[in-house]
Amino acid sequence: MAVLAGCATQPPCTPSTTLKDAFKNDFLVGTALNESEYEGTDPKAVAIVQQQFNSISPENCLKWESVHPRQGEYDFSDADQYVAFGETNHMFIVGHNLIWHQQTPEWVFQGTNGNTISRDALIARMRDHIFTVVGRYKGRIGGWDVVNEALNEDGTLRTDKWDTIIGDDYVVLAYQFVHEADPGAQLYYNDYSLENKPKRKGAIALIKKLQAAGIPIYAVGLQGHYKMDWPTTGQLNKTIKEFTALGIKVSISELDIDLLPQPSKAQGAEVSMNYKYQAKMNPYANGLPDSKQRALAKRYEKLFKVLVANRQNLQRVTFWGVTDSQSWLNNWPIFGRKSYPLLFGRDYQPKPAFQAVLSAAN
Repeated sequence: MAVLAGCATQPPCTPSTTLKDAFKNDFLVGTALNESEYEGTDPKAVAIVQQQFNSISPENCLKWESVHPRQGEYDFSDADQYVAFGETNHMFIVGHNLIWHQQTPEWVFQGTNGNTISRDALIARMRDHIFTVVGRYKGRIGGWDVVNEALNEDGTLRTDKWDTIIGDDYVVLAYQFVHEADPGAQLYYNDYSLENKPKRKGAIALIKKLQAAGIPIYAVGLQGHYKMDWPTTGQLNKTIKEFTALGIKVSISELDIDLLPQPSKAQGAEVSMNYKYQAKMNPYANGLPDSKQRALAKRYEKLFKVLVANRQNLQRVTFWGVTDSQSWLNNWPIFGRKSYPLLFGRDYQPKPAFQAVLSAAN
């Protein structure tokens, strides 16, 4: 891997221009943190976070199973460290996420006898969870992914346990509770593949429903789990403009670009997808060829040119991880592959894609 001008050969590298400075007049630039970063056990990654980013999101520590694993029992040990890291480094702190069909313990939906609880009981549990978690960080976490991935690919509301037990109004209720718990927090809806028209149409209808209910929705999060050929720059541009026409901001909330072979034609990021490992699906186990590095860099540059062109409507661009070794794509949708979707490599050095992104700022 080529080392950029101005960088030492030993990690971590300190480039002469940082992401947060390059885009300081455009939008926030964030990254997702895991425990090794907010606990400080990976100092090289911590140095990159401090140098490059002005916003953070948590990979897992604020999800229901992490912070509220058992009924009546909360565990804020990791979440407190995450928030403290952001405050110490003067960063915009994102809360991710409150209501999701994944990583929510089964007890949430069950009574003492194991049977499904009533609508009123689940609403009460939702309210308790939101008021406890959001209330703890009131005035400290700047914005929340309130409801995450509520839509099917055709734009209809996902039939999960939240929807089945409470009904479609669970979405509005969740946002009402968060706004009551912290009126100053920004409210986001977060989902993948909104660049596809059917799902985008459903998300627009959902946001209009929230607005009609008096919810001050601030932004939609396009997760940005992109491929080398999807979405097109035209799709991304159109998506941003259609959402901002609603009077809200757009964030790219979980950005990475997967250049590994895909086991299906799915363009989403459904975490339950799981395919058997095959060596042919892991072609870069020994490193990424220079030609692929250049292709990844060009892809990032084209996407960021669209983002810069829409900068007045963007709140934030957040990368889903700091280095390639941290990326969830090493184990999804096939466990045990070597993925290369981010701007910093396993050696903590900036990749050619890093410089390509900076060039888009210019």
